[in-house]
Amino acid sequence: MILDRFRVPGKVAVVTGSGRGIGAAAAVALAEAGADVVLSARTQADLEKVAERVARTGRRAHVVPADLSDPAAAGALAAAAVEAFGRLDIVVNNVGGTYPRPLLETTPEFLEEAFRFNVATAHALTTAAVPAMLEAGGGAVVSISSNMGRIAGRGFAAYGTVKAALAHWTRLAAVDLAPRIRVNAIAVGSVATSALDLVTSNAEIREKMESATPLRRIGDPEDVAAAILFLASSAGAYVTGKVLEVDGGLQAPNLDLGLPDL
Repeated sequence: MILDRFRVPGKVAVVTGSGRGIGAAAAVALAEAGADVVLSARTQADLEKVAERVARTGRRAHVVPADLSDPAAAGALAAAAVEAFGRLDIVVNNVGGTYPRPLLETTPEFLEEAFRFNVATAHALTTAAVPAMLEAGGGAVVSISSNMGRIAGRGFAAYGTVKAALAHWTRLAAVDLAPRIRVNAIAVGSVATSALDLVTSNAEIREKMESATPLRRIGDPEDVAAAILFLASSAGAYVTGKVLEVDGGLQAPNLDLGLPDL
């Protein structure tokens, strides 16, 4: 059956930023599809809650609290997966993000920090995972980019730049790691996670964002988790080096920060 191609029985996945939001939804989706999961984020209490959800699917979770703004900590998760479960097949690079900031307030140091958190961490974990993936017979990497990596909006110079870099890193890594390891990314739009609560908690702002989105709603973490499962499973076996847009159809930003002309 075609649905069997969306299953990942006996596979092992590492999901960064998996204490909540997209990462938590991805971890549970992979577990429901048959994978054991290494969960990592800063807050152990959040990770433990996700681990309980994984356990209810009948799969195993291994919790690794860590500050994943440090590429070395992200890279160490590959060894943690092998130690806990004996193999590694799937990497979901979900950790990242940075706050909007006007261009003239975006210092080189701020830009460098954003690059490290969004790109260097993904590179560190992926390269550390390669030997274990090859030993397991191959693997799949899925990184979370953003639609702001391809469209322009005021205040997103750092965020948009590093997400564009992550998207192109995906294309380059896919060529280097083919044919045994597939590397893809997802350019997400506005998704109802805690990171967006600050703006979506305002009913007027949320309504404006929804009306500016062709599908007229904010995304759910499960919308992205479903795309991650497709790219990580054999359903996406002929897909590599691609950036899948899961953004409600956006062709322009749906959030105006109100930054004035100079």
